[in-house]
Amino acid sequence: MQVNFIEFILPFIAGFLTAALFVWLMLRRWIIHTKANLDRETELAKQEADVSSRQLLANAELKASKLVSQAEEAISRKKMEQDAKEKELLSNESSLQMREEQLQKVDEDLKKRSVDLEIERNKLKNVAEDYRHRIEDVSHLTCEQVKQSLFEEVSRECEDEIRDYRSEMIGKGEAGVQDEARKVIIAAMQRISSYPQHDMNATIVQLPSEDMKGRIIGREGRNIKSFESTTGTTLLIDETPDSVLISCFDPVRREVARVALEYLIRDGRIHPASIEEAVERAAVEVKDSVTSFGSEALRRVRLNHVHPELVNLLGKLRYRLSNNQNSLDHSIEVANLCALLAAELKLETEPAKRAGLFHDIGKSLEDEYEGSHAMAGANVLKRVGESDLVVNAVAAHHEEVSEKSPYAALVKIADTISAVRPGARAESIDSYIQRVRNLEELALSMEGVQEAFAIQAGREIRVIVKPDVLDDAGTRQMARTLRRRIEDELQYPGTIKITVIRECRVVEQAR
Repeated sequence: MQVNFIEFILPFIAGFLTAALFVWLMLRRWIIHTKANLDRETELAKQEADVSSRQLLANAELKASKLVSQAEEAISRKKMEQDAKEKELLSNESSLQMREEQLQKVDEDLKKRSVDLEIERNKLKNVAEDYRHRIEDVSHLTCEQVKQSLFEEVSRECEDEIRDYRSEMIGKGEAGVQDEARKVIIAAMQRISSYPQHDMNATIVQLPSEDMKGRIIGREGRNIKSFESTTGTTLLIDETPDSVLISCFDPVRREVARVALEYLIRDGRIHPASIEEAVERAAVEVKDSVTSFGSEALRRVRLNHVHPELVNLLGKLRYRLSNNQNSLDHSIEVANLCALLAAELKLETEPAKRAGLFHDIGKSLEDEYEGSHAMAGANVLKRVGESDLVVNAVAAHHEEVSEKSPYAALVKIADTISAVRPGARAESIDSYIQRVRNLEELALSMEGVQEAFAIQAGREIRVIVKPDVLDDAGTRQMARTLRRRIEDELQYPGTIKITVIRECRVVEQAR
């Protein structure tokens, strides 16, 4: 049993030994092959490193040779430049030496000439002294007396020319200032468009049919009488087709009457009770529209951060007139003009615009505010927190207080431009006559005036002076004085031309 086991295991042992031998042979062969490969790769690496080191050495030698050659070239170039500079310096030095020698020669020549001139000057001085003595002996006058006589003669001859030249220069200065002011104002006026006021004292209401006229009049005219007494206006019903005219100088009453009449026409029921109801309703609507008018004005002039009280006061100006000019439209126009003038003069436009828009806001205040509208408006602006520039410009635009900034002058200029443009306002005949009379009386009050005539609707005044009292220079001075007095003492639209006439007549009769 044991022998059989040994015989059975021997083949396995022999196979294992054979396999182990085979594996050992294979491993040994692989190790030998791997070592050979490593030796071969090591040799190749050594060869490549040797080649690389040789190449790097060659490149380094080449670069070094290039650097050496460049350095030699730079040194050579610097040396050449230095040689050129040395030559140039030597040349300049030689030229300077030559110039110095020339200057020395010129200096010696000038000194010699100066000595000669001094000798000649002394000779001429002696000759002039000799002639002066001879003239004094002949004329029996000293040199100082002759000088004084000549000076007086020249002064008398040049006195009139000097006076005329002075007057001409003063006139040129004033004309230049006026031309510059006209350019600024015209440039601002050309950038703003305005329109004349129409239909300022009457409002036309369109009717749906002619039958509505009879209903408005009512039986025995009771409806029209009730309407006129309630609204304080006058209804003009004539043969004009499909229209009724509402006439009233108070724009608020006229607006209330228009709104009330439109209510009655739409409703169709027209009797005294409905008229009173419509008028009350219209009055409330007109009052509510004040805020919208104020906001619209602010939008048109592009202003923000305005106190609500000022917005309501601006809206009230919509229903006020100044010589048939709507006060709100006038304020908007003045605000735009102020902004344009400020821009032309390189000033800030925001204060100018606010001062121009609020300059007449005192006209919409209630009766409890005393004083002029300028001062009342300034007090309100100060109370709501407007800047001092705006407050002073509003208070000073009628010259009731002194101006503290250029904006006050801008408001006055823009206010005048807006008021006197064609079609802006209507002037009563009484005020026109009084203005012309004041102009003539002011001219007649001046000394030396013989007659004065206001012509061209008060736009020109011609003054005739007494020739025996005023000469030509006094006439010019009197014209300037009259101009200043007109500017300081009178209120007038536009400009006034002043013409002073001095005439001297000599009459002889031969018998």
